[in-house]
Amino acid sequence: MNSTEGKANDMSRSATVSTKQRRIAELAKDAPDMAMDLSHHMDMEWMEEAYRRTRKDGAVGVDGQSAQDYAEELQGNLQLLIDRAKSGRYRAPAVKRVHIPKEGKRGATRPLGIPTFEDKVLQRGVLMLLEPVYEQDFEPCSYGFRPGRSQHQALSALRRGLMQLGGGYVIDLDIRRYFDTIDHRQIQQIFRQRIRDGVLRRLIGKWLNAGVMHERRVSYPEEGVPQGGVISPLLSNIYLHEVLDRWFREQVQPRLRGGSMMVRFADDAVLVFEQEGDARRVLEVLPRRFEKYGLELHPEKTRLVRFKRPRQGRDVGGDDDTPGTFNFLGFTHYWGKTRKGGWAVKHRTAKERLKRSIQRAGRWLRRERHQPIAKQHATLRRKILGHINYYGVTGNISAIRKYIHEAERLWCKWLGRRSRKARKGWEWYKGLLKRFPLPRSRLPHAVNVP
Repeated sequence: MNSTEGKANDMSRSATVSTKQRRIAELAKDAPDMAMDLSHHMDMEWMEEAYRRTRKDGAVGVDGQSAQDYAEELQGNLQLLIDRAKSGRYRAPAVKRVHIPKEGKRGATRPLGIPTFEDKVLQRGVLMLLEPVYEQDFEPCSYGFRPGRSQHQALSALRRGLMQLGGGYVIDLDIRRYFDTIDHRQIQQIFRQRIRDGVLRRLIGKWLNAGVMHERRVSYPEEGVPQGGVISPLLSNIYLHEVLDRWFREQVQPRLRGGSMMVRFADDAVLVFEQEGDARRVLEVLPRRFEKYGLELHPEKTRLVRFKRPRQGRDVGGDDDTPGTFNFLGFTHYWGKTRKGGWAVKHRTAKERLKRSIQRAGRWLRRERHQPIAKQHATLRRKILGHINYYGVTGNISAIRKYIHEAERLWCKWLGRRSRKARKGWEWYKGLLKRFPLPRSRLPHAVNVP
């Protein structure tokens, strides 16, 4: 089969799968209280598409099998995978755990899970079945790990809501070790409310109970979702949808005296209330609500912030009525003056995030200082563009400029330490930056501020 025929087959298969997903979504929307059967869709065509959507460049799992190895007998491997999954003979392999450096904490690490490639393919196939169902159920306030939804959409929604309410009282919510403490029994009970399919229920149970291999020893966590798993973000969203999102809309908001809103991205959430009394009552019951589902709010990081719009003509600072600030998705949110003299909610890069980003760039430049300059420039340019594309929001130009300035300074510093002979004067570095220019500061996520 030539490449043109292969691309045509891929497009045809993708279109067929997308059509089936639309039908699943329509049925789920029309019958929001119905538990569904879905595994009959998981045929060869479906799993070929799941394979196509699975990343091929990831690290290998406990079986040592790469994507290239799996592709050598792709049809046979996929058919065997389907048969084992539907018959109940599939055994979820242990997830290989490695530790990577933790940002901002010298010597600290965080665990990273690496499933086997075949397990990733099967999880992708199941995700493709479940996503159309739960996308009909999830609340509009939820943004994390959902198709077509991003951090910047969450930030925009938060800003709009704060502006409409004139600010208010913000609960900055922090869940302690959320992904590691999800209760297996309760997540499966919640899952059964929407999915009655025995094949899918069995697979979810096997993934939740899969072992974790670390330094050749396998342990079996009794809590949490599988680390690194394709299915994990959806399971975590399903859990918080029940614990927080639906509870807030159905039970909390009808009892409030003033306006309110919530924005959640994965396990990071902020709740906004027009009246302080409402905020304090909810803050009082939140720990009990989370405890019911085996979760714990961080007592020091979960806090109530007064975030009322300043009175017109009043300068920020030195007044008991001065609004506070809070962090969400890497930004510090605050009230700032507009060009016309009014007040608007603005965002700037959180100080700790900016510091960590600069330190990370410095560590990379130090490590790669002996590489060819052109190669360093290409990678550094991509890193700066990635930073700009995320943090380039209205009102944040000074933080963007600082990051670019520090990247330039650190690049010149470490180039000057390649060897004693490499030490040059500032004129040489200026000439270098002319030959290898770095991106200029800009704001790709600009919004109109009245």
